[in-house]
Amino acid sequence: MFPVVVENIYLLVIITLISVLQNVFFAQKVERECKGKNGQTSAFERVSCANRNCMDAYPTFLAVMWCAGLCLSQAPAAFAGIIYLMVRQKYFIGYLGQTSQSTPGYLFGKRIISFLFLMCVVGIFNFLLTRYYGSDYKEYVETITSAASALLLLP
Repeated sequence: MFPVVVENIYLLVIITLISVLQNVFFAQKVERECKGKNGQTSAFERVSCANRNCMDAYPTFLAVMWCAGLCLSQAPAAFAGIIYLMVRQKYFIGYLGQTSQSTPGYLFGKRIISFLFLMCVVGIFNFLLTRYYGSDYKEYVETITSAASALLLLP
C-alpha cells in the first residue's frame, strides 16, 4: 500500500522539498543583508519585501500544486511547480535590482498558479462525473494537461 501511495506523489514531494530549499535561500539572503548593514539600507528593504511577497504566495502555490497532482496528474503539476519555482527565483532576483524587473516573474507566476487551479477544477469535475455518471475522462484530461503544461513555457 505505502509504495503505491509514494509512487503517486513522489514528484510532488520532490518539488515541495526543492521549494523548501529555495525558501532557505531567500531567508539567508535576508539575514545576510540584515547583518551586513544593520538592516537600515534600501537593499535590505528590497530583499525583505521580496521575501515577504514570495512567502505570501507560497501556501497558495503548494495547495494548488498538490491538489492538481492528486486530483488529476502529478507529472504536469510537478512540471508547473518546477517552472513556478524558477519564476519565483527570477522574481526574487529581479526585485533585488529594480522592482520593475520583477514584474515579468510576478505575472508569469500568476499564470502558472491559474493553470494549476484549472487542473484542480478539472480533476474535481472529472471525479464528480465518474462518481455520479460513470463517465471517466481522466485519461483524456491527463493527455491534454500534459500537452498544455508545455505551453507554460511560452512567454
